[in-house]
Amino acid sequence: MTAVPATRWAPVLRLHLLYLARHRRLLSLSRPIRFTELVQHRKLFGRDPRLPGLIDKLAVKSFVAEKVGSAWVTPTLWSGSELPAAPPSTKTCVVKSRHGCNQMAVLAPDAANWNDIRHRARFWMKRAYGGWLDEWGYRHVPRGLLIEPFIGTPPVLPVDYKLFVFHGRVEAIQVHLDRAGNHRWWLFDRAWKPLSHRLPAGTIRPPKTLAQMIEGAEILAAGFDFVRIDLYDAGTVPRFGEMTFYPGSGLYRLDPPDLDLKFGDLWRADPSLSPPPDSHACHAAAATDLAHDLREVPA
Repeated sequence: MTAVPATRWAPVLRLHLLYLARHRRLLSLSRPIRFTELVQHRKLFGRDPRLPGLIDKLAVKSFVAEKVGSAWVTPTLWSGSELPAAPPSTKTCVVKSRHGCNQMAVLAPDAANWNDIRHRARFWMKRAYGGWLDEWGYRHVPRGLLIEPFIGTPPVLPVDYKLFVFHGRVEAIQVHLDRAGNHRWWLFDRAWKPLSHRLPAGTIRPPKTLAQMIEGAEILAAGFDFVRIDLYDAGTVPRFGEMTFYPGSGLYRLDPPDLDLKFGDLWRADPSLSPPPDSHACHAAAATDLAHDLREVPA
């Protein structure tokens, strides 16, 4: 990992403070070894020009259709910058922003909540997403809204499968249940062996399309050192959700905690090169990194 270049002091200091508050440890930007540290480094210094077009929930659909087929793509019922006075469909739909994250609302079949959704959508459109958390890729996504048909049987939100792809290979799958209520998630490896602790009673079975999900995610993630591909099990063919380059903005703790180092090793590993340096040896110097990162930053 290259040394941290001189930059504005505010984003660097903000990321250090946020990371310390969430993870209860110091952040290393000059020698990132953990997955959550590498997300912070990408946010601040990653400038891959492909990211905005793949983060864009509307534009990415053509990319997905070209790579894995149009059956993987949820149709767009409507798109624009301001929701119309009446909903475009009498069925249950999902309204979301094309430029943000966690900006989504489910339209009831009787459209009773349409005015409330229109109010929320106006708020989404007021500002670009990702500024406070320094997620650079979102800055260049055009602000906009789109409406899609509901996936699955309403009102139950579909199970969300988030595939962690490192250097073109799926290494972990995060399963999200009951996102609208008692939201919880667990991690499995690609063979569906549990990686998380404290699994619930009973068995969380793999989706019937698991093999397709893994194959499709690896096709979509080709050419990136890391990207998370979010999918739904929607029948005979998986349904694409989004491509995520800053999972949880690197501020959520992984369960178990040692996955932070394991995923960091996978991210830093280049299959064409020698193994990455030992994580623990690098971590021994992390306590000096805040001073290092800020030393030559102009006032």
